[in-house]
Amino acid sequence: GNLTASGVPYADYTGYSPVNPATTVPLGTGYDYASLNPNHWQPLTYFNGTMTVTPSFIGAQWYKVTPFAMRAADEFVPFSARFGPALYPSEIYKSQAQALIAISAGLTDTQKMIAEYWTNGPRTELPPGHWDLFAQFVSTRDHHTVDDDAKMFFALTAAIHDAGIAAWVAKRLFDSVRPVTAIPFLFHGQTIMAWGGPFMGTVSMDGGNWIPYQPSTFPTPPFPEYISGHSTFSAAGAEILRRWTGSDNFGASVTFDSGSSVVEPGVTPATPITLYWATFTDAANQAGISRRYGGIHFERADLVGRATGRLVGAQAWGKALRYFRDARHDSSAPGPR
Repeated sequence: GNLTASGVPYADYTGYSPVNPATTVPLGTGYDYASLNPNHWQPLTYFNGTMTVTPSFIGAQWYKVTPFAMRAADEFVPFSARFGPALYPSEIYKSQAQALIAISAGLTDTQKMIAEYWTNGPRTELPPGHWDLFAQFVSTRDHHTVDDDAKMFFALTAAIHDAGIAAWVAKRLFDSVRPVTAIPFLFHGQTIMAWGGPFMGTVSMDGGNWIPYQPSTFPTPPFPEYISGHSTFSAAGAEILRRWTGSDNFGASVTFDSGSSVVEPGVTPATPITLYWATFTDAANQAGISRRYGGIHFERADLVGRATGRLVGAQAWGKALRYFRDARHDSSAPGPR
């Protein structure tokens, strides 16, 4: 829908305005850090492969979306607020940034491919759609009927819908800073060891030049950091698939050929790598930590996102059952059909 004069479908109609002005990536050594508010999100300007863009906060209006099972869009705000995003100048703010720098410096080929696999950026199925693909795997594996699929996908997409609301309400409320801004702010003028960019490996650099392990055409998603959408979507999706199947068993995998990296094509990985998920929980947890490998999220946003997603998924499942009216999926007697 379009509620703005811009003519852009689904554009923000709530008047959100960022605290910080847009910047290029990396911020660099010459950036005016004194003018930066280190607790708030900052838009980025970059070349997306076709043109130079400065995306605004995508989904800034999602706190106004009607949930499926949540009693209100902000139902889980007290939960996310209990942990909150770390704020400058706290020690946690600095230590969470140092943790990401350490990950960046020690990235393995497997971690790089995990970061890339779960990117789900523009022109892909996006994080919510990723769990629909997993549900297709379950449908084939478990020999679903059309009736089975109708129920499973209904419950799954309803939970993912609510997960998006829960995550984006927190993003709008806390408006928290991304690592791509926070790390250069903290460590500009200091020497750090980190991934230096495609094909460069781990290098010594000025902290102002730190960048995430992401394609330069999409260096960081255009919305605030806390909580992680990937973690929330994935935990909610895993919760539904566990409850639907009556088991956490998953058994899916994906294999990357040598040199198939998007970020470091022809070089990474050095040998073929297979990602295997024995359980839905394994897949959801890997989706969450992938954002730390990629330098997109801090640990707290990942872990609180996972916990929020599980709560959202359980609530959506309970409401979906009332629509199913099917004893085979009664919450008191879960199990394979």
